[in-house]
Amino acid sequence: MSGVNPWAVYQSLTRDPAQVKKVERGVLRRILTYARPYKALVAAFLVTLVVASLLTVAQPLLFRQIVDNGISQGNATLVTVLALCIAGLAILDALVGVVSRWYSARIGEGLIFDLRTQVYGHVQEQSIAFFTRAQTGALVSRLNSDVIGAQQAFTSTLSGVVGNVITVTIVLITMFLLSWQVTLLSLILVPLFLFPARWMGRRLQSLTKEQMQVNAQMSTQMTERFNVAGALLVTLFGRTRDETSEFSGRAARVRDAGISIAMANRWFFTALLLVGSIATAVAYGVGGNLVISGAITLGTLLALVALLAQLYGPLTALSNVRVDVMTALVSFERVFEVLDLPPLVRQSPEAVPVPQGPLSVAFDHVSFRYPTAAEVSLASLESVARAEEPRGEAPVLHDVSFSAEPGQLVALVGPSGAGKTTITALIPRLYDATTGAVRVGGIDVRDLELESLRGSIGVVTQDAHMFHDTIGANLRYARPDATDAQIREALRGAHILDLIDSLPNGLDTVVGDRGYRLSGGEKQRIAIARLLLKAPRIVILDEATAHLDSESEAAVQDALATALVGRTSIVIAHRLSTVRQADVILVIDDGRIVERGTHDELLSRGGLYATLHATQFTD
Repeated sequence: MSGVNPWAVYQSLTRDPAQVKKVERGVLRRILTYARPYKALVAAFLVTLVVASLLTVAQPLLFRQIVDNGISQGNATLVTVLALCIAGLAILDALVGVVSRWYSARIGEGLIFDLRTQVYGHVQEQSIAFFTRAQTGALVSRLNSDVIGAQQAFTSTLSGVVGNVITVTIVLITMFLLSWQVTLLSLILVPLFLFPARWMGRRLQSLTKEQMQVNAQMSTQMTERFNVAGALLVTLFGRTRDETSEFSGRAARVRDAGISIAMANRWFFTALLLVGSIATAVAYGVGGNLVISGAITLGTLLALVALLAQLYGPLTALSNVRVDVMTALVSFERVFEVLDLPPLVRQSPEAVPVPQGPLSVAFDHVSFRYPTAAEVSLASLESVARAEEPRGEAPVLHDVSFSAEPGQLVALVGPSGAGKTTITALIPRLYDATTGAVRVGGIDVRDLELESLRGSIGVVTQDAHMFHDTIGANLRYARPDATDAQIREALRGAHILDLIDSLPNGLDTVVGDRGYRLSGGEKQRIAIARLLLKAPRIVILDEATAHLDSESEAAVQDALATALVGRTSIVIAHRLSTVRQADVILVIDDGRIVERGTHDELLSRGGLYATLHATQFTD
């Protein structure tokens, strides 16, 4: 799961101040649009931070009163009252912490919800060209890690920066009012701590970057191997031991990075405790002498020491606030990169629904080449883009023209890689024609509403995809409101109802990852049932019987005979025996229609179709 690491981006940005300002201005403006629905919650959250900071100062001041006016004066009543006040403040502080955490969680989780749903919906609108080049793991990382990083801008970073600024300001003002001498001497040690703290912060950045990169590599290996296809490949090639060894090496690097981070944090906090202890010693040494000379009271000294303990932690956090803020901005920027990707296939504002009634399909001098990564808008999104494919540079279809009328079966045959599947992909606008026009119902598909167009088309491929869910859920994906009776009728039409009824859990049987618990023929017939349930007016079959045994093929052919009745049908087939009865057979070679006619007509011409037919049946 490779991706651009926020630390790396931060480091590159800090080398270009102008770029930093550009990122900050642009991203901050967009962040405000996401913060707007939560402005009341953010305001209340900030109030709780102010109250928490005031309580931080209030307790040491009460300690001072107990010592100076209670214990020193022998006033037991005052001691008791102030002790109860301190206890009350502790309870109030705990309640404020709970309320603050609720506001933080509400804002943060709400933001995650907004960003995730928007990113997920936007990615769903991308063309198939996007998904052929995008790395799934990198997209998932954007949806998870980067969204969470953006959420931290409203919670951890916001509360940390604002809370620490308020705390440091109030504590310093209070300390100077109590004794400017002790305060100044205590602050002399601050630079001695902050400079090593900044160095340690950079060291932690480097270690965290390394850990995230190795973690991503380890996660990628697990994601690719922990599915049926990956596990099957590993097993069949006998690479189980090698895979374990490779994973062990990556896991060891994660372990080593974790140990280094743990030790760096330990040294960091050790330095913090050491400097804090030295500062406390200075405060006691100087303040003690001031108490002896009568310049300050004992209670004041104790209050100063208590306040000093509240000072170094916030100062340390603020010393690295630039890193925290830039990391949050980078996370937002990476999310915005995905949201800014324009879909390659867009719906026209003047789009109309597909006409009612039977539908024809027509190709009018269509040429096509696959889009490049730049055209898919992935060029600037390196972490989710695969290497550019050579075929994107040359046309794969050349001046293709044909029509399929309602109730007609048009078959596409030809060598592998001739462009048959590409032709069918242009009908539901998985891609748009480079030149020429594809028409459905006499209307250019680019002028039709996408949902209406795709709702009118049913597709069955040679490897029908099934979600890891029940048979019923996979069928209802085509028609969510389908009744059990309608589902059973579709299964009956697909010649698989008896098999489903024989299963212990029937429609509640889980098909497994990508339907691997089903045989090829069973999965194809369920896919055909799903198509029948959708009841499309245009049917596209892409090698629907490929790789099936004779018995499964016969069952699927019977099911297809039911599925194609009365519909405009376009069928891709390598087995020429399956298209003998086609109304028109188009022979595709090198992206061109080189022959067209019926089975008998094409055989009599002795062209490419006759050659393919002779080769298959001679074998």
